[in-house]
Amino acid sequence: MNTQVWIGILLPFLGTSLGAAMVFVLKDKISDGIQRMLTGFAAGVMVAASFWSLLQPALESSEGMGKLSFIPAALGFLIGIGFLLFLDTVTPHMHMDEQTEGPKSSLKRTTKLILAVTLHNIPEGMAVGVVYAGWVAGEAGVSRAAALALALGIALQNFPEGAIVSMPLRAAGMPKSKTFWYGVLSGAVEPVASLITIAAASAATAVLPYMLAFAAGAMFYVVVEELIPEMSEGEHSNVGTIAFAIGFVLMMILDVALG
Repeated sequence: MNTQVWIGILLPFLGTSLGAAMVFVLKDKISDGIQRMLTGFAAGVMVAASFWSLLQPALESSEGMGKLSFIPAALGFLIGIGFLLFLDTVTPHMHMDEQTEGPKSSLKRTTKLILAVTLHNIPEGMAVGVVYAGWVAGEAGVSRAAALALALGIALQNFPEGAIVSMPLRAAGMPKSKTFWYGVLSGAVEPVASLITIAAASAATAVLPYMLAFAAGAMFYVVVEELIPEMSEGEHSNVGTIAFAIGFVLMMILDVALG
């Protein structure tokens, strides 16, 4: 793999790590309003990335199928949803909006929180990997700039995600250095998922449209199952919706301007 691919697959991990480092800068707890704003922003970025960077290239790559060109995108999307639903069912984790309650349950809840965020980072890593695989393979609708735009967009939405992991753990009484490394650990799965996806896609380029849509479906699952409920919970507030719109538009601008 060339240097540009390595940069692309490491950018999201860097975003998570920088977000986790906010534990050294911010107070020990993120307010509910800020957390809704961060979650809404992440959701907006993921929805925009799922369409412009994944579903649209999947459809363009299948244009040779004529009126049946929707099949790879539709099947891949539904399989991606089903895969995350399966993982969500069999993996013992807490939802991202559940907070730690104290030292007695800190180990158990820390493990569940890390599992939850790690689970959600898998489709993001796959998304970056499959787009870069598409660019390397010369797939229609996938350019180097579009792949970089997706990596940057996911890195942006991973920044608040890293803080959402580390800050509640700090509020539960963990040392700052330990909570930082837990946040970093939660993002380590992304470059691994990217590398595995690139290897799989390179071995069978015919399935690239399906894999692009699969990653989109998996990301949509995270948004609908976790992020939207979290940004809307508690006392009524429009901050999550506004942040969602900002994240969506920012990712759309990145994809269109760079793609």
